[in-house]
Amino acid sequence: MKWKKLRNKPWFRFISNRYILLSLIFAGWMFFLDSNSWFIHHELNQEIDELQENREYYQNQIAHDKAIIRQLQDSVQLEQFARQKYYMKRADEDIYIIEYDTIE
Repeated sequence: MKWKKLRNKPWFRFISNRYILLSLIFAGWMFFLDSNSWFIHHELNQEIDELQENREYYQNQIAHDKAIIRQLQDSVQLEQFARQKYYMKRADEDIYIIEYDTIE
C-alpha cells in the first residue's frame, strides 16, 4: 500500500527515471571518485595560488638584491656594507661589538 502511494509522488517518479538516476550516479562519480574530481582540482588550485605567492615574493627579493648590487658598485658603499654586515676592518683599527642584554 505504501509502495503505491510512494510511486505516485511526482518527486519519486522523477528520481526513479533511469536517465535521471544514471545522471546522478555519473555526477556523483565525477564529483567525488574520479581522478579529476572537484577535490583534486581544488587542491591543485590552492597549490597554484601558493606557488604564485612564492613567485611574487622571490621576484621582490631579486629586485631588492639587484638594488643592493647597484649600490655596491660604489667603493664607499661597498666598504660600508662590508663593515656593517661582515664586521670587516682596516688594518690599523680595532672593532668592538657591543651586545645589549635585553632580559631584565
